[in-house]
Amino acid sequence: MRRSLLALSLLALGAAGSAHAAMVAKPVQWTDHGVTFKSFLVYDDAVTAKRPGLVMVPNWFGVNDMAIAKAKDIAGKDYVILLTDMYGGDTRPKNTDEAGAAVKPLYGDRKLMRERVTRAFDELKAQEKNAPIDPARLAAIGFCFGGSAVLDLARTGADVAAVVTFHGLLSDDSKLGSKLHDTHVLALNGADDANVPPEQRAAFEAEMRAAKADWASVDYGNAVHCFTEKEATESIGNCRYDAKVATRAYAAMKAWLTEAFKH
Repeated sequence: MRRSLLALSLLALGAAGSAHAAMVAKPVQWTDHGVTFKSFLVYDDAVTAKRPGLVMVPNWFGVNDMAIAKAKDIAGKDYVILLTDMYGGDTRPKNTDEAGAAVKPLYGDRKLMRERVTRAFDELKAQEKNAPIDPARLAAIGFCFGGSAVLDLARTGADVAAVVTFHGLLSDDSKLGSKLHDTHVLALNGADDANVPPEQRAAFEAEMRAAKADWASVDYGNAVHCFTEKEATESIGNCRYDAKVATRAYAAMKAWLTEAFKH
């Protein structure tokens, strides 16, 4: 009987510990130029050690349940992620038409895009008091539209250690100029992604060379757009999830960030 009671007690303690070990998504809001942005700080609160902080800009559907789930998967025990709202207000696209309308003002005004992603990066740094973020290890990752946003963050000359873009557009507004600092830039794209034509890739490579950046560009064979987006289970034109390519891309991201944080 004593052994049974002891076993039950240990099981209860284990269950309590497991219940505490959970991924959290804490709301984080800020207001800029009269617009309120509703983001989430995502991390494992059972891990007390400080870890790298990442700004994560999701695809053109913005901050939604799927984006939060993806942020949790990426964060794990390794990162604290600020899942970033780039639209502000109550803009939460429900379909591709609404998503296209939401991103249009930002693609049309890259200065505005830079300002918003820079503010998000500043908010990540400010969260050090609320989450176990190592301020010496900060980076940014983005998906599709979000990839364009984090590239623009690097172009501002921000003190971000690295940016990683997944199936994102690589084009820039040349009038704004590129002020790449010591940022390590990694672009991960599908070799068959029609959204990123050869001339865009060539212009991106020329930009990186001109800036003497530490950069790499990987094109995954047989992959199109959306290759990390689990919801794209059926091929719709140029958009299709690819589990194998996604696994490779996330491994490349982790290796890239680990190296960048050593500098």
